Amino acid sequence: MKRSFLYTGLVVSALVTGCTKDFEEINTDPTQVAPSNFNSDYFLSGSQYNYINGITGYNGAILFQSGWVQTFASTTSGAANYYSNMDKYVSSGNTNDYAGRGFDLGYKSARLSQEIIKNYGSNADKVNIVSAATVMKVLALHYVTDLYGDIPYSQSLQAATGVTRPAYDKQQDVYNSMLSDLDAALSKFDASKAKPGADLFPYAGDVGKWKRFGYSLMLRIAMRLTKADLATAQKYAEKAAAGGTLASVSEDAYIKGDNTNGYRSENSRSLTTAADFYQVKWSKTLIDYLKATTDPRVSIIAELPPAGLSAASDPTSTAAGDNTFAKQLGLPNGWDLNGGSTDISKAPGYPGASGSGTNADPIGLYSRPRTAVYDDLNSPQFVLTYAESELLLAEAKVRGWNVGATTAAAHYANGVSAALQSLSAFGSAATISATTANAYAAANPLNVTTMAASLKQINEQYWATTGILLNFVEAWNNWKRSGYPVLTAVNYAGNFSGGVIPRRQVYPTTEPSGNPAGYKSAVSNLTAGDNWNSKMWWDK
Repeated sequence: MKRSFLYTGLVVSALVTGCTKDFEEINTDPTQVAPSNFNSDYFLSGSQYNYINGITGYNGAILFQSGWVQTFASTTSGAANYYSNMDKYVSSGNTNDYAGRGFDLGYKSARLSQEIIKNYGSNADKVNIVSAATVMKVLALHYVTDLYGDIPYSQSLQAATGVTRPAYDKQQDVYNSMLSDLDAALSKFDASKAKPGADLFPYAGDVGKWKRFGYSLMLRIAMRLTKADLATAQKYAEKAAAGGTLASVSEDAYIKGDNTNGYRSENSRSLTTAADFYQVKWSKTLIDYLKATTDPRVSIIAELPPAGLSAASDPTSTAAGDNTFAKQLGLPNGWDLNGGSTDISKAPGYPGASGSGTNADPIGLYSRPRTAVYDDLNSPQFVLTYAESELLLAEAKVRGWNVGATTAAAHYANGVSAALQSLSAFGSAATISATTANAYAAANPLNVTTMAASLKQINEQYWATTGILLNFVEAWNNWKRSGYPVLTAVNYAGNFSGGVIPRRQVYPTTEPSGNPAGYKSAVSNLTAGDNWNSKMWWDK
């Protein structure tokens, strides 16, 4: 991974007295770097890195949305009690800290993109890096607004001009601005100009791929509005389709870890921490869904740990898990290992322990993420995929929108096949051939008997696809937007959301004092204040 270089700026002190022929030399700090001598392209990698760091690992998603949307489950006792946030909506010691990290890292990502826009905005030869930076800025702030609700946008990233307490824009205005900014940037990409440098996506600065990525992002943002502003949703979904979205699995956007240089995959780092390695399992909701159609992803993503507590608890163990399809069993959400009424041994269908005696593992017959796929610290961390775009286009077509001649059923088949093939980015152990993927898609076509049936099927597949690729926030946001799959909330004692699946994260604890007026206005637009179960503007 290319390291991100931090530009510190040029400091110039104005003399009180008159001019001098040596003014520039005298008033230039020799320890700083002038914009003319710095390649701002490197801010792109910094923006990408901060974004992916914000949506993965312990910076939020794996500790919240992975369980809220029932991709993962955990018995959450002992050393791994921080997973109570996601499995049972019960606070751990650092819940508020975790909740604020998406805000901080999203703005760090956007700030680095804004530096590119500021430094190169008037340079016609740099139009592609400016456009890519605008795409990244929108991507980052889209993530932030979907986590919290109203956010600073029109006045954000202007601290250098003295705006240290920016106004919070209403989420509707944020969405309109994001779509407008994205539309303008995408129209300016120019293949005859220099490529963006320092690109961490597998695009190597390819202008065509960046443009298609941007239009797929536009499609994702547009579809978020289907219950809040249908006309705007249709307008920009059609614009995205006309512009050209991601064209194949080879254009999936992800960032691979670079553990040797200190940039590991944070999802994999989390899953290989001892307590997490033992207690984090695939949710029963997800495994049941996949097994109902004999989905080939089951044996790719899931395995039973080696029998016995000692082997199942050791992330350094080389003992292979058992990924036999028929044996995979998801852990139901909301159970623990505390011996009381919610102890996992009392769950319906409890399969018993693996091992025996003092080495018995009470959760050893539940499926964990397969180590050969998910435990590599250099594993890919997904941002947006061709499969997601095709599934969203399928929904747009079902709604009767003008997104091209391809049928909803064909878009759906493309999305399902691609969802299976995208796993190949994790390596040979995760590879499903195009032949197998296409056969599975053909055997499980879109139900077109009614619009409701189609929407259900499309959005359930979207949930499974994004969850399996560990993009938990996207799985959760689309669940809120679509209502699919239908999930049963956990109502565990002491939960922070009133026994419902959380609909947002609370603002960082620094906002009420750091930006009191903005924070107060933002909270006033939430349905129940700055709480986990408040709904934001588009979440109808």
